Amino acid sequence: MKKILMICEAFGGGVFTYVSQLCNDMVTDFDVYLVYTLRPQTPKNYKEYLDSRVHLIKTKYLSVEELAHITNEIRCIKELREIRKQVNPDIIHLHSSVAGGVGRIAFKGENVVYTPHGYAHILMGTGKKSYIYKMVERILGNRAVTLTCCESEDEEAKKFSRRTAYIETGICMEDLSNSLNRIEPIKNKKFTVFTLGRACVQKQPQVFNEIAKLVPEAQFVWIGNGELESELTAPNIEVTGWKSRKEALAMAKGADAFILCSLGEAIAMSLIENMFIKKLILVSNTMGNKSVIKDGINGYVCEKPEEYAEKIKAAMNEFPKELPERAYQDVLDTYNTGAMKKKYIAFYNSL
Repeated sequence: MKKILMICEAFGGGVFTYVSQLCNDMVTDFDVYLVYTLRPQTPKNYKEYLDSRVHLIKTKYLSVEELAHITNEIRCIKELREIRKQVNPDIIHLHSSVAGGVGRIAFKGENVVYTPHGYAHILMGTGKKSYIYKMVERILGNRAVTLTCCESEDEEAKKFSRRTAYIETGICMEDLSNSLNRIEPIKNKKFTVFTLGRACVQKQPQVFNEIAKLVPEAQFVWIGNGELESELTAPNIEVTGWKSRKEALAMAKGADAFILCSLGEAIAMSLIENMFIKKLILVSNTMGNKSVIKDGINGYVCEKPEEYAEKIKAAMNEFPKELPERAYQDVLDTYNTGAMKKKYIAFYNSL
């Protein structure tokens, strides 16, 4: 079997879910090695999420904190090259910006693949740090095949790389369905609109707050917290803090609508999960979101808080049941790990 060397620094949150699922899906067709470093968000029992056939290699220098020092960047490059020498992989797959940056310096060739999982210069908004990340993409863009998670992210990739492709992110429908069947929904008396994630620049909590102000008769819930939590000031917003998977799904199951008003995404796992749960979906017209949601067909794509508010108020009067049904069908057809696995096997074998 071909050997695949996965390299992942952002081993937490959605990237952890994506990479661990991908490793598990590939082990029957490829010999999979995973190079990783731990983050505070990495589950303590992370090894239990991975198939025993996945070879795990923990690194010392592949982390944001370590790479802040130039000497450690050099050590990290040497470390990764030594791992490549020992494993002798047929394919090297770099996941997210940090691994993508140092990995494309360490390696170059037709067998090197880079998946940004959402371009950092878009997710961060404007600023000096964002500019630096964008320059890194310009410099290193052609040192690997850039494999993104959706068509609109692929459009961004083409600005930096001559070799691009995309495979849509998918969820494991069986696991999610089994989890949902064991959970009783947590319902509010009012029409409930929610989101899930860290209250940070990417997720634009100030926009969520404005929408809530415009629809005072509805209940708004932010599952999670973060550095910009203080911007969620509307009296009809509840900030729950981080919840267990079971609690978060119970709240999602009992809500009416899901909002994702972010600056950009690859494809958010929370978006696909809530399409599967048949929630009314409202998203920003940005990278990632606009590839999945088609306005008026399987949800709503909005530009301004007033547009979100208008759609929510209309749904409170007459709920558009056909939109969640169409979104659910899209998950069955496209955004699932079965479809994703077939596409990945074909992609890896084509390299």
